Amino acid sequence: MKDIAKDLGLSQATVSKVLREHPDIGEKTRQRVLERVKELDYQPNPLARSLVTGRSYLIGLIAPSLLHPFFAEIARALSSAIRGKGYSLIVSSSEEDPELEREEISRLLGRRLDALVIASAGSDIEQLKRMESKGQPFVLIDRDLAGLASNFVGINDEKAGWLATEHLIDMGCRRVAHIRGQDNSTGSGRFEGYRQALRHRGLPFLEDYVVRRSFVDTESTRQGAEAMRLLLERDPRPDSVFCFNDPLAIGAMSTILDAGLRIPEDIALIGCGNLPNNNCLRVSLSSIDQHSQMIGQRAAELVLSLIESKQTPRARTIILEPTLAVRSSSQRNHNHSAGTR
Repeated sequence: MKDIAKDLGLSQATVSKVLREHPDIGEKTRQRVLERVKELDYQPNPLARSLVTGRSYLIGLIAPSLLHPFFAEIARALSSAIRGKGYSLIVSSSEEDPELEREEISRLLGRRLDALVIASAGSDIEQLKRMESKGQPFVLIDRDLAGLASNFVGINDEKAGWLATEHLIDMGCRRVAHIRGQDNSTGSGRFEGYRQALRHRGLPFLEDYVVRRSFVDTESTRQGAEAMRLLLERDPRPDSVFCFNDPLAIGAMSTILDAGLRIPEDIALIGCGNLPNNNCLRVSLSSIDQHSQMIGQRAAELVLSLIESKQTPRARTIILEPTLAVRSSSQRNHNHSAGTR
């Protein structure tokens, strides 16, 4: 930077401002500096920059799984939103393991990241409370944690469960099963929405029609296939299934079709997440759209505002409204027999 300033007869501060895209530098000066930068193949040193600014310009994302397309979509949206502000994203996976998550958080904080975005695999809030007390910025996404007034971006999970169940009932289904998630805010919320929709429409809630999976974001398709095998053994068997997420629904779909049953005629199916490949399945999958890209964008806006603000702002909760995406897997004709066989 010294060399460039000397070469062009400018101050180092002016060169620095050009490199940081500061607005108060004239266009002519800007072009001269940028041309010289290109000729010298100058690379700014982020370490030196962080010593001066006290920032690393790195934001961490800790997700339960990087193979789950929902979290991959969030990561992509988050990364592209912060890149425009000069930040980079470091992505890490907890593999749905709370202990591993704790280690990852400590490791990333040890690297002096400016902020973390966390889709938590656990329910222990002690570590996050310590971060809060030290003024370390973080935003929770997808899963909210009880007992913690922190920044959060997610969807209305009860509404998601309600929409999915209500849709199946509207399609003439009367024995609606649910492959549910864990006891976190997303799993409990969608399950609650499912129960409320049944009650609202005068249908019985049957424990037998609810199958719980312990891991829903890792090995999900296998988990969905196993859960569906259990549901097929029920008598009478369900005529429809709402799955906690799309990968579980994809696993359930293969079990139904392999058993020689038809979707949606014998069993209608709906997932949650509205993943990009839902149209390419053996039967295109109906789903609840969680607006994963929007979650990533809003989390980015929130996390950047936390980093940029001088004092700790009040915690904000951003709840997006889920929407229904109907495809072949649930579209029955309405005069389909509503009685039990």
